[in-house]
Amino acid sequence: MADSIPQLLQRLEANLNQVLFGKSDRIRLVLIALTAGGHVLLEDVPGTGKTTLAKSLARSIEGDFRRIQFTPDLLPADILGSNLYHARDATFTYRPGPVFTHVLLADEINRTSPRTQSALLEVMSEGQVTVDGERRDLPEPFFVIATQNPGDFHGTYPLPEAQLDRFLLRLSLGYPSLDQELEVLFSQQEQHPFERLEPVVTVDDVLRMQAAVRGVRLDRAVAEYLLRVVHATRDDPRLRLGISPRGSLALARASQARALLLGRDYVLPEDVRTLVEPVLAHRMAPDSRARYEGVTAALILEQALARTPVPR
Repeated sequence: MADSIPQLLQRLEANLNQVLFGKSDRIRLVLIALTAGGHVLLEDVPGTGKTTLAKSLARSIEGDFRRIQFTPDLLPADILGSNLYHARDATFTYRPGPVFTHVLLADEINRTSPRTQSALLEVMSEGQVTVDGERRDLPEPFFVIATQNPGDFHGTYPLPEAQLDRFLLRLSLGYPSLDQELEVLFSQQEQHPFERLEPVVTVDDVLRMQAAVRGVRLDRAVAEYLLRVVHATRDDPRLRLGISPRGSLALARASQARALLLGRDYVLPEDVRTLVEPVLAHRMAPDSRARYEGVTAALILEQALARTPVPR
């Protein structure tokens, strides 16, 4: 008998835990984004395992993997592809860019110009590329894991709000604990754990997971709870930018994905509360006075949750 969707998700989660030690909560968030049909922004210092996570996910689902190193001289055509002219017969041939893959690692995305960053907007929202007026669909599933250096690093550009809003989740892997790092050291003495990693699901399984997420029941009372938290950000005077309807939809879909991962076919308020910060914080913009006073988006969300009654 074929494995159920929760069993497939748990198998995928266990496979990734073999490579990234002590990051099970972060791996779970990445899988929530994958099954919800979204994308992930990893904000971290170099060397914490972001690339390993992306490559391991691609191998685990038997998917294609491409990596783009974002630099100041990167052009949109380097991402999307371009039409090449053949003088002999006066024809054009389209050369696909690296976005034609299942898992795309957009490495150090905030080191390139806003013009190049904007090339990903259509790609991430609609799963398609338009070059010279012709539309080309990307493979399914299509999943972007973008990495971002902290904003105070030299040579970085802030991501535009429209770009940030395309990421379902933002999270940080963080430094490992001493025990976790000790395990990392010994696990790589002879061979990196990634080299022993085997596929455990297929890209078709991932598409089944994404379809199953939409069938997870979202009760009206839980949906109203979610929206009350969102609307609290729109009325907060400390914010110059609150949560858009796209953010509400993202939180609802992520909550459905979390419920599915945990083996439920219905969403609980706990799913919403757990995902509020990783789904919503990067979509908010505190004003200059709030930033000066040390007020963060995470704090505003925590206060909004505290003020919003939890439904039974």
